[in-house]
Amino acid sequence: MREITATVLENKPIARGVYSLTFACGTEIKARPGQFAMIGVRGFPLRRPLAICKSEGERFTVCYRVKGEGTGCLAADYKIGEKLSVLLPLGNGFYAGENEKKIALVGGGAGIFPLISAIREYSPDREVYAYMGFRSREDLCMEYELRRAKSLTIATDDGSEGFCGTAVEAFAKDLKEVAPDVVFACGPTPMLRALKAKAGGKIPIYVSLEERMGCGIGACLVCVCNKTDGKHARVCKDGPVFEIGDVSL
Repeated sequence: MREITATVLENKPIARGVYSLTFACGTEIKARPGQFAMIGVRGFPLRRPLAICKSEGERFTVCYRVKGEGTGCLAADYKIGEKLSVLLPLGNGFYAGENEKKIALVGGGAGIFPLISAIREYSPDREVYAYMGFRSREDLCMEYELRRAKSLTIATDDGSEGFCGTAVEAFAKDLKEVAPDVVFACGPTPMLRALKAKAGGKIPIYVSLEERMGCGIGACLVCVCNKTDGKHARVCKDGPVFEIGDVSL
């Protein structure tokens, strides 16, 4: 993990209320799929945790949805050439073992963003099957990155694009045929609960949890989650990726 003053290379809208931010760190930093960055925004004491979608040498891309004043300021005020303070890479990411040749990815909403890095990492030499869910066609984004997978199924709640329903429903329909060795997932907690109900115990499933974070390094305990063994874990430091059976959803 390093604290860096980065330079904005691009900060543009890519879907309804969603932005893609690319910045240069000035030095090469390696990030694993599923790791994240803490982005400093002027005027706000707490950084914003954003999943790393792409890491290419010293260039990183994160995507974010404008939800409050902080992300609103990030979208409006940070133009090309602006400087921002970044902590990265943070957290534990997704890892596929040597024998896990077929990987299924299940994402919903902003949960697709950490899975893009997994597609980029594993699609060159593994069979990657991606199931990505959006509210509607207007929310669809980063499709050109998702298309790197061997197979991509787009699901929308209203049926305006692709499969009508959720990403979990689309995945469950193909589960026997695809027969993945491992599943990586990220999305709202109800989506992860549904995934556990459909496939939990049948195949290994690793989920990236979405929690509010304060420091991003495990010190403030804002992002503590409950584990199924009665203990607690810090999502930023011990996660954000956990085996689905280890955490309470």
